[in-house]
Amino acid sequence: MKKMAKDLKVGQIVNLAGQKLKIQNIEFSEIGKQGKRKCRLELTNQRGEKTVLIRPEDYPFEVE
Repeated sequence: MKKMAKDLKVGQIVNLAGQKLKIQNIEFSEIGKQGKRKCRLELTNQRGEKTVLIRPEDYPFEVE
């Protein structure tokens, strides 16, 4: 099922590039030049490696 970045919650699992990543933290920025807020996601994989993504709030993610 797809969800927009603004609808994600801490603890959910997202599928990104064939990897299952768990959301550890979510932060939102103010509206920028492009007229949209940005979403900063801190994700970890099953081995504990941390990944940080910055996407627009309407970016679709595949959620389990």
